[in-house]
Amino acid sequence: MISKLEGILTRFNKLTELVSDPSVIAKMDEWQKYVKERAEMEETVEKYLEYKKVEEDQKGAIELLSVETDKEMRDMLEEEVYACKAQLAKITEELKYLLIPKDPNDDKNVILEIRGGAGGEEAALFASELYRMYVRYAEKNRWKTEEIEVSETEIGGIKEVTFLVSGKGAYSRLKFESGVHRVQRVPETESQGRVHTSTATVAVLPEVEDVEVNIEEKDLIIETCRSSGAGGQHINKTESCIRMVHIPTGIVVNCQDERSQIKNREKAMKVMKSRLFDYYNTQYQNEYSENRKSQVGTGDRSERIRTYNYPQGRVSDHRINKTMYNLPEFLMGDIDEMIEALMIADREAKLSSENLD
Repeated sequence: MISKLEGILTRFNKLTELVSDPSVIAKMDEWQKYVKERAEMEETVEKYLEYKKVEEDQKGAIELLSVETDKEMRDMLEEEVYACKAQLAKITEELKYLLIPKDPNDDKNVILEIRGGAGGEEAALFASELYRMYVRYAEKNRWKTEEIEVSETEIGGIKEVTFLVSGKGAYSRLKFESGVHRVQRVPETESQGRVHTSTATVAVLPEVEDVEVNIEEKDLIIETCRSSGAGGQHINKTESCIRMVHIPTGIVVNCQDERSQIKNREKAMKVMKSRLFDYYNTQYQNEYSENRKSQVGTGDRSERIRTYNYPQGRVSDHRINKTMYNLPEFLMGDIDEMIEALMIADREAKLSSENLD
């Protein structure tokens, strides 16, 4: 661990020189790259420098203890050695967490897709509640949400919805939401009062940059059509809806949120790039599925991750065996406690698989 930290410190010092170099500052793209790399190292370097200082204090106290004869002074020095030892142990654990490789997507915006699953109209109603839950959670974090595509049912449910969540760290906190969400409750249409089980699937995709996904024009079929749903006479006259198909993978994206065909095309392309990034990344990850078993979740949409039980007012996450009895507040976007628990469990799993001794 120390050799890895020394390497980081050496690189950090080099970057400090580079970001102050006028010749580098003149090359804005290069300078920004170095500034970003340095910023990502800063917390680790500060913690390591703290470790080195405490270690020096401990060594100094041990050296004085070896020659000190006064009992009162020896007692003070022994206390200092003990305190330094405890502090070093604490800092070591903090450094181990900081050395866990960071997910390169953590700071990215998110494209979130929710679809009603098993359960017909009841599943669509549950999907609409999940949608509102995530929108409220985004509002609590002062993130921006932007609807891209939505298909509603006649009684207010959602067959499927795709929307963008923009804000610092959005992916780092929402990425564990991918999977099958299950609801247990008595549907409004149930006359016998029996509890039914329905599902909705959630997919969380990082918004990707152009350089990360290369799409050939020849691989796309782009069609325009008239939008469906609310909108009055305008949508009957203007073919603003975009349907985009990626021929090699068969991935289809529809976008009809904007009245402008150009804006819908831009949004559709943004979703297409994120879906393709997820598609190819999933293929790559499946080759290393054994390694992924140690993670909190694979992000697989077929993995049942959480149950929302209305009769008992509880929410249970099956990956970390955590149950909370605040279902109404949870569905209002108060989901931070669950997300924090998932993040801690993920860090613990990664730490156990890293050799940082």
